[in-house]
Amino acid sequence: MLSSLKQLFSALQPPAAAAPAQAVEHTLQLATAVMLIEVMRADSHFEAAERRAVIDALRAKFALADDEIARLIELAEQARRDATDWFEFTSHINAHFDMAAKIRMVEYMWRVAYADGHLGEHERHTLWRLSDLLHVPHGAYIHAKMRAKDAAGA
Repeated sequence: MLSSLKQLFSALQPPAAAAPAQAVEHTLQLATAVMLIEVMRADSHFEAAERRAVIDALRAKFALADDEIARLIELAEQARRDATDWFEFTSHINAHFDMAAKIRMVEYMWRVAYADGHLGEHERHTLWRLSDLLHVPHGAYIHAKMRAKDAAGA
């Protein structure tokens, strides 16, 4: 995991051509966590179920230990507050995730949105914008939404 905010911000810079695989992986973990947290925070209130959905998604995607996930979420919250836009995060994901991985990520984001049993307009809009920035085709976006909705029992 990244051990300081200095490392966090340097990780958000485009990796050099010969960047170590671990640095690229940390950047992807952070970018993914920011996207999930952005969906969690999209409505005016968030519940423990949404936070649990973020943790579950990070665990499934990256196979991290609980302490690593807690630190990643802490760093992602800070990065989210300091960011001026989503592009700095989605560009890393676009550069390193194939389409199947991006679609799975969109499904994780939908699971976060559905975790509290209520889908707000701002959550829906946030997901649409993030999916667009990830270049996920509309049909795949809808299918990911339906899978997440079925999984949530909504």
